[in-house]
Amino acid sequence: MKKVEVVAAIIIHDEKILCVQRNENKFSYISKKYEFPGGKLEEGESQEEALYREILEELGISINVANKLITIVHDYPDFRIRMHCYTCNLDEFKGQLRDHVACVALEPQELDKLDWLEADIPVINLLMGKNNDSNI
Repeated sequence: MKKVEVVAAIIIHDEKILCVQRNENKFSYISKKYEFPGGKLEEGESQEEALYREILEELGISINVANKLITIVHDYPDFRIRMHCYTCNLDEFKGQLRDHVACVALEPQELDKLDWLEADIPVINLLMGKNNDSNI
């Protein structure tokens, strides 16, 4: 099974969390789902460097990487993902969507109203103060 190592940003601005929606994908189980923005680590990059680069590339914004929140390991039918999640701060959102089709900023208690990627659900539960499952 293919293994993918990624970083994800839980971007907090005005006490809301930025959520982005994926575009169409060849894998229906990740197509049009919401996720936290981020991406793959490149050779020689730290997790924090990769996160900063990915958010700049995807959204055109500079973030302040704060703290590592959690690492999630999740098996999808075609690959295994290891996702390092960091809380990040943003002074002002004036970015643009380059890889995603929509974005919304929600209060933590509203996060479960979106159709999320499966790997992100334990993070949602953590942010909402719910019990976490065994993927953490």
